[in-house]
Amino acid sequence: MRTPALFRRKCWPFLAAGLLAVAGCSDSSEPGDEPGPGTDGPGVTPGDGSECLGAAFLSTLGKSTVLVGAQMEDATAKAAPFDVRYLYIAAGLFDSKDACQSCASGCTSGGVSCSNSAGCAWWGCWQYDQEPPGAYVRDFIKSAQANGQLPFITYYEAFQASGYTEGEEQLKALNDAAFLGRYLADWRFLLKQVGQEKALLQIEPDMWAYLQFFPKDGKATSTPVAVKAANPTDCGTQENNAAGLGRCMISMARKYAPNAKVGLHASAWATKTDVSGNTDPSFDVAGEANKVADFLLSVGAGDTDFVTVEASDRDAGWYQQTTGSAVWWDPENRKLPHFQQAFTWAKAVSTRLNKPHLWWQLPVGNMSLPNTNQKWRDNRVDYFLTHPGEVAAAGGVGMLFGAGNYEQTTPETDGGNLMKRVKAYKDAGGQAACVKN
Repeated sequence: MRTPALFRRKCWPFLAAGLLAVAGCSDSSEPGDEPGPGTDGPGVTPGDGSECLGAAFLSTLGKSTVLVGAQMEDATAKAAPFDVRYLYIAAGLFDSKDACQSCASGCTSGGVSCSNSAGCAWWGCWQYDQEPPGAYVRDFIKSAQANGQLPFITYYEAFQASGYTEGEEQLKALNDAAFLGRYLADWRFLLKQVGQEKALLQIEPDMWAYLQFFPKDGKATSTPVAVKAANPTDCGTQENNAAGLGRCMISMARKYAPNAKVGLHASAWATKTDVSGNTDPSFDVAGEANKVADFLLSVGAGDTDFVTVEASDRDAGWYQQTTGSAVWWDPENRKLPHFQQAFTWAKAVSTRLNKPHLWWQLPVGNMSLPNTNQKWRDNRVDYFLTHPGEVAAAGGVGMLFGAGNYEQTTPETDGGNLMKRVKAYKDAGGQAACVKN
């Protein structure tokens, strides 16, 4: 099985030049002390869950406590009691109008054959070419299920396949009916690989933020998208703009993967102010969150099951060593930016959307690491897994760890800290989805 050379960029010079802080590139406080085990922990007083967004969502998954998960290798997935295992789909598209029937012959991506001897960029053929396309996803789902874990798939194809520069330029591809037709056919193909299975699907992180960030009025209807021409079968009644695209992709998920849970991504920088790096105590954090939530509602988030939020997948130590930026969150919650500010923002997003949120691609580093390649310092693992009550109180239903950038700390390079914390969290009984205020 072929593994893609994925590199999710989260810090863009062309944006940073025009903003005080964007996408985790802010310059703020120095790190505080590492939070010790049990400073909050799973022992907070739970509510009965009867009127809790988180409890209702988790019950549909057969769960009752806040989920923990990661992007990880097979051995790691078997070695600790993770609830979720996640995967990125980020590569090229097939060249034909619809998915290829055979990887071995007649299938190309970017003009390159998808046979094993050539190795095309399409994820559907990252496998033995005698198997039907899509085994990469089907096998991932089976592997997660075999470990008692929920498969979580992030579909991140719009930028990767567009051929444009990331950001405003990539949005031009959405109004190219030929490109968008192949893109939505690829989305349909992925959904058919999920089929009747229970899975979590995240649709296009970052893209919704760009669609809010770049139009002067910040509205989804201001970006033209060739929705009807690209997929008249599934999306012929939708508007030809970003709102129509979001609703189209969500409706397709309901049609082709009816047992999957679907979510969009809320970015803290979508409004041109990076709330995760805010240092102004008078700033209206909830108000800014509402702007993001309102945009997501305009593209169909009211018909989803959850929303994803993030802290930037990059370790704070990586930023400090490679860019000279300090992006630490204060674990003592005294100096901004800090964890409580992040939870306040996430809670406001959930409240506005009436959907629980999942923390996704949290950095894996810890304060005992040497700040070298794949072994960077950070305090998010330790804080989240010793303060799950704060996560739940804000409407969070999951803590998922692991970067989309291969320079970062992984569950395999962190000295066993993540697995140790996950085991301790589970041994303590986990965190109920609802807490009493």
